[in-house]
Amino acid sequence: MSGPALGLVGIVILLGVMLTGMPIAFVFALLGFLGIAYMIGFQPALNVLALDTWEVFSSYTLTVIPLFVMMGMIAFQTGLSERLYRAGHVLFGKVRGGLAMGTVMACAAFAACCGSSPATAATIGAVSLQEMRRYNYSDALATGCVAAAGSLGILIPPSVTFVIYGIMTENSIGKLFIAGLIPGLILTALFVITVATVTFFRPDLVGPPADSSTWREKLRVTVSNSGEVVAIFVIIMGGLFLGFFTPTEAGAAGVTAIILIGLARRQLKWAGFVEAIRSTLGSTAMIMLIIAGATIFGRFLSLTQLPNVAASWVIGLDMDPSMVMLIILVIYLIGGTFMDSLALLLLTLPIFYPVSLHLGFDPLWFGVFVVIAMEMALITPPVGINVFVIKGVAKDVPLSTIFKGILPFLAAEIVMVFILLLFPQIATFLPGFM
Repeated sequence: MSGPALGLVGIVILLGVMLTGMPIAFVFALLGFLGIAYMIGFQPALNVLALDTWEVFSSYTLTVIPLFVMMGMIAFQTGLSERLYRAGHVLFGKVRGGLAMGTVMACAAFAACCGSSPATAATIGAVSLQEMRRYNYSDALATGCVAAAGSLGILIPPSVTFVIYGIMTENSIGKLFIAGLIPGLILTALFVITVATVTFFRPDLVGPPADSSTWREKLRVTVSNSGEVVAIFVIIMGGLFLGFFTPTEAGAAGVTAIILIGLARRQLKWAGFVEAIRSTLGSTAMIMLIIAGATIFGRFLSLTQLPNVAASWVIGLDMDPSMVMLIILVIYLIGGTFMDSLALLLLTLPIFYPVSLHLGFDPLWFGVFVVIAMEMALITPPVGINVFVIKGVAKDVPLSTIFKGILPFLAAEIVMVFILLLFPQIATFLPGFM
C-alpha cells in the first residue's frame, strides 16, 4: 500500500474509532503510534510517542493557553459577565430585539478577555437567557443568539484557537490575534443585523422592549461596566501590537489585570479563585492532551506524504482558489456534524495548510478563515459544542429548538466567509503594521 493511501486509511479508521466514544486525544496518539510503527518500526514509534508528548507538555509557547483560559475563568468569578450584559441591556434594551443585540455585544466584549467559545457562551448565557425569557423572547431566538454569539470567543482576540493554529503552522500568534480583530468586529455587527432582520420580519419572537434609559445613563453604565474590559483589551492587544509583550507575557498581564480588578471590586473571593484554578487545570489538561495526540498523528501523516500529495492534486485541478476554499469550508461543516472542533482543526491543518500556501493564500488570512470555519463547526448540528453548552444552561429547551434558532446566525457566518474572500485585506491590513 502506498504512503498516501495508508494516510487515507488512517484517517478513516480515526473517524470510525472516534464514533465509539474513545477520548479523542488517545485516538490520535494510538493510531499515530500504530501508523508510525507500521511504516518505520516499533522502536522509532516509541521514540516519537515519548519525544512529542514531552515537547508538547514542556513547550514554553503553549503556556499561553492556560493563561488565556484562566482569564475567562476568573472573569466569570468576578461577575464581569453580568456587568457586560447590563451594559448591553441598557444600550439596546429599548430597541426591538434589543436584549438579543445586547447579548451579542456582551459576548463580543467577554471574548476580549476569554479565549474560549464554550466559556463565553456559558458565561453570558447564564445571565442573558433568564432575562430574555422574562421579556418573552422566543426560546429559539434567545438560545440561538447566545450559542452563535458565544462562538466569537475564538475569533475576537485573545483566542486559544489562534494559539493552536499559530503553533501548528509556525506563524506569529501576536499577528494572528491582530488579524482576527477586524473580522471579529464585522461578524459581531452581522450578528446584530441578523437579530434586527429576524425580529423585523417576525416581531412575535420578542416581547415588549425593556425600560428606556437616558443617554447619560447609557454612557455611565457603559463606562462603568465595560471600561475594565477595554482596559484589559488595550493592555493585551496594545502590548502585542507595539511589541512590548510576547503572547505568553500578554496572557500573564491579562490575568494579573483581571485579578486586580476583581480584588478592587471585592468580587473575587478565595473560593471563586480556587474554582477558577481548578477549571483552568481541567480545560488545559484536555487541550494539551489533544494537541500531543494530534502531533503524533501528524507525524504519521507526514510520513505518508499525504499532505503534499493532496496539495499537488488540488493544484492540478486548476480550480479557482476561492472555490477550493469554499470546498474546504464545506468539509469543515460536514466534519463539525460529528467531530469536536479542536480535533477537527488538528486533523485537517496538516492537509489544508499546505494546500492554502500552494494556492497563494496568506497564512494569517487562512488562519482567520479556519477560525471562522471552526465557529461554524461549534454550532453545526448535531454535535455543535456551543449548543450543548446552552442546553446545559437552559435545560428545559429542546436541542431542536436551539438548532432552529441558530440557522439565521449560521447564514451570517456564511456571509462573513464571502466578505473575507472578497476583501482579504480585512485580515491582513493591521498585522502589516506590526
